[in-house]
Amino acid sequence: MQTIANGYRGLHLLWNLNWDRLLYIGTIVVALLAGAWFGSL
Repeated sequence: MQTIANGYRGLHLLWNLNWDRLLYIGTIVVALLAGAWFGSL
């Protein structure tokens, strides 16, 4: 049980460190898709 708790804490730490990078990548993807959609009109 302690191993599972330690693994969860590790994943939580990674999430806290990288959520802004995921948001940044998601914003770029949405902008590219919107640009492609507007370009096809």
